[in-house]
Amino acid sequence: MQLKKSERSKAKIKMALQGPSGSGKTMSAILLAQGLTNGDLSKVAIIDSEAGSSNLYSHLGGYNVLSLDNPHSPDRYVEAINVCIKAGMEVIILDSISHCWDYLLDYHSSLQGNSFVNWAKIKPMEKKFVDKILQSDIHFIATMRVKQDYVINEKNGKMVPEKVGLKAIQRDEISYEFTVVFDIDSKHFASASKDRTLLFEGKPQFLINTHTGKKILDWCNSTITKSEMQQKIIECMTIQELTQLYQNNLDIAKSLEQEFVSKKNLLNNLLTNISSNGNGIYPKAS
Repeated sequence: MQLKKSERSKAKIKMALQGPSGSGKTMSAILLAQGLTNGDLSKVAIIDSEAGSSNLYSHLGGYNVLSLDNPHSPDRYVEAINVCIKAGMEVIILDSISHCWDYLLDYHSSLQGNSFVNWAKIKPMEKKFVDKILQSDIHFIATMRVKQDYVINEKNGKMVPEKVGLKAIQRDEISYEFTVVFDIDSKHFASASKDRTLLFEGKPQFLINTHTGKKILDWCNSTITKSEMQQKIIECMTIQELTQLYQNNLDIAKSLEQEFVSKKNLLNNLLTNISSNGNGIYPKAS
């Protein structure tokens, strides 16, 4: 055991892009990675399980590609991630992680015995893969395919079929693991269905570009330590300041929920005393 002086810990983004085939997930991921590395794509690796589709965007810059053939097992993904980390990559794009889920579904269906009980054998395999993403000190961008369907819309007076995305080909709770999840439609427009950074929450649809990645990088670099957050809570003088501090640092703030509640109660009590005494928190002069 060894005590170390606290220091600012920069966050590493874990984000996902989900959309139908042709929505531009791979290109969007590369543009995000370009922003996350301040334009240096040589620090970006794509683990490509999409039959080499990542090579279609080589004109964007000299990023690295690791082709992942069958089987697309969690262990194979973890092995590929380790190769990229050892090579000094700063951003890993997993294009896509839907193949890993497909593998797990096929493996589950091949098992003998009770289907429900057999899921207990699958979950540790997936957890190993997800934990590798979350615990690695590196930026991750994962793409996920969605089940496709068509709707009939009117266009120029004619009824035409239009492709829409439905549910990601992944387990239902996978989005909980990521800090940001972008939904991309067939016209390449993105919106945030989950956003702990609060940079994109509630904002109109937009086209992802390198500036999007740079905004996320700035957010990562502005992350503060728990001890720094605790000091800032102490320094808050109004409910408005406390609320703003919480909303601007949502991830770490949630781990200090009780400190925020205690400070809020203290500020509310001070306001009550000021109101009841009329001339401040001190007793009236006799």
